[in-house]
Order: sequence, then C-alpha cells, then structure tokens
Amino acid sequence: MIPINAPRLGEEEIKAVVKVMKSGFLTHGLGAGPVVTKFEKAFAKFVGAKHAIAVNTGTSALHLAIAGAGIKQGDEVILPSFTFVSTAEVIAIAGAKPVFVDIDPETHNISPKKVEKALTKKTKAVMPVDLYGLPADMQPIKDIADKHGLTIIEDSAQAHGASYKGKPVGTFADAACWSFYASKNMTTGEGGMITTNNGELAEKMRFMRSHGEKEKYKSLMLGHNYRMPEIQAAIGCVQLKKLPKFLAKRRENVKRLTAELGKAKNLQLPKEPKGCKHSWYLYTIRLKGPKGNKRDKIVEALRQKGIGAEVYYTTPIHLMPYYRKFGRYRLPETEKAAKHVLSLPVHPGVNTKQTGFISESVLHLVG
Repeated sequence: MIPINAPRLGEEEIKAVVKVMKSGFLTHGLGAGPVVTKFEKAFAKFVGAKHAIAVNTGTSALHLAIAGAGIKQGDEVILPSFTFVSTAEVIAIAGAKPVFVDIDPETHNISPKKVEKALTKKTKAVMPVDLYGLPADMQPIKDIADKHGLTIIEDSAQAHGASYKGKPVGTFADAACWSFYASKNMTTGEGGMITTNNGELAEKMRFMRSHGEKEKYKSLMLGHNYRMPEIQAAIGCVQLKKLPKFLAKRRENVKRLTAELGKAKNLQLPKEPKGCKHSWYLYTIRLKGPKGNKRDKIVEALRQKGIGAEVYYTTPIHLMPYYRKFGRYRLPETEKAAKHVLSLPVHPGVNTKQTGFISESVLHLVG
C-alpha cells in the first residue's frame, strides 16, 4: 500500500532522542526545557515570527490561542466547516459559538466574502484554515478584521513551508497554530506550536501552557498542561532541518501527477493561486460531472490497487451531531466538496514509478 502520508525518520532523529534520554532531562515544569526552547527559536525563525510557543498537540495550540485571545462564553468565532473538527472544538470548549461559513470551490478555503456577511456584534475572532497546505486568502480577511477589531487565529496545521504574498503563512494573523502530528510535513510524533508577533499574547500563552504559572507553584491565571516534552522537541529540531527537502520532494511529485492528470476532463486539480505557495500536505482532486457521484467507489478501487487514497473531510463540522446545536447552516459549496474530493499520496516516500502508477490508475477510473 502507498500510504496517504508517512513520517520520514532516520538515524538523526534517533540520536537526538537518545541524547535527551541520556541527559535525564525529559521535561521542564514550565514547558521551557533547553531542547524545547531551541526548537521554538528555530521554528520562529523559519516562519518569520518573533515568538513561538511549543505545546503537546496541534489542538492544544488552537485552544491556547483561543484562550489567550480571551475568547469566552457569548462570543462568536467565524470559521469554515470544511476542516478537521478540532478547529471548531476549541471554540466550543471556550464556551463560545462557532459560526460556520462557506468555502471558495476553487481553493476549498474559507470565503472572505462569506466571513463579512456572517459578522455580528458578538463576533470576536476569525479562524481561517490553510486547508491541505494552501494558504487562505488572508489579505481580505485581515482587512475585515482590522475594520471590525477582530482577532485572527490562523489554523496552519497543514501548511509548514507555505507562503502568502511572499511571506510565511501566519504573518497576517495575530497567532498561527501548527501541528506536528505523525502525518504532517514534519513531525514530532504528536506536538504543536503557536507563532505570533505579539509579545504580550506570547507571554500570556506561555503562562497558560503550564497551569498559568510564571514561576513554579505560583499560578497567575487559569491554565492547562500543554507542555511539549524534550524528546518531541529533539525530533522537531531534526525534522525542521529536513523540511525544505521534504517540501521539494512533495512539489516534484505534485508536478508529475498534475502533468498526467491534466489529461482528464472529469477532474478539478488543485491550484496555486497567484501569490500563494502550497506546502502540498495533501494533493486533493475533485471529481466533476457524473463521476462526482462515484467518488467513494473510485476511492475504494484505488485502495484495492494499493493506493492509499483518502477523503478529507467526509462530514463537514456543521453536519456533525454535536455541532448542530449551534445553528442550521446552508453551506452548499462545503457540502458539494465533501462529496466530490479525494486526496492522493505525494509525500516524500512516493517515488517516480509510484506517481506514474497513481496517475495511470486514476485516469483509468475517471477517464
């Protein structure tokens, strides 16, 4: 089976982990161990941010950003429904209301026009998602946020190495949240990061990361246990150095797939809008016309051939049982996409022969 994604780990990561284990220093009471701090500084530099706060998961990063921004009960946060559930989950955990809006059918990212129409007096923040690794259209979103005094928390969990208008994703947000889950473009096994240029927000999130403590056993505010262990950070330091090569290999695989799949009339292929650089976490195609109704059968046929095709996301969040209580939403583009998209493997472990096999198999099924 050619998996949809696979971590690329080598001797360097193993040596880094063993070094931490031999040191006996596995974690830090305030989450600021030496290896974690090294990883934070390196990641902040990579994405061009002043501050980076390492945490134990991408979901923790999102929640810490929401909590740090002061989102509370009675507030509303606008976000797309076509994303992983954690984006909405952290809003609900804060006691706020997730307000779902539709997507652009070409990019599958949140529609800035829909964001503006969803504004109310209770709106406090916007959470755009860089879906599949493609940056959201941040300039109009920032214009809206600046006009109405809103916080922007960017879910960049899938966008390591992506850029928008020549700048790393997260630049146009008050805070950007990243995931280092095993499937991501770089991994720490589990893990996350928040990056920001706001020093006051960064300090607050560092306290909240470890029980609201500035010093051990002196809690200043309500917090959580979201610390990243030293072992995870050690893996992250190595993976970050390898990330440029990982991204280059993904781009090569995408280029080959696109050249072949462009022959099919029944497919909408992923694009890079002007000013955007995709990280290609996922290569997501969309079936058009009558073939769209056969998406699930095509996915199953690809799997039977040993190709790990996947569907992200089969059920939009606004249609999930728990989230229906936040209102009834009509999101036609979101619901169409959920029925017609599928993702193909392009990770660095996929070789030239395999990309040829993938494209040949897809063309045979949709031709």
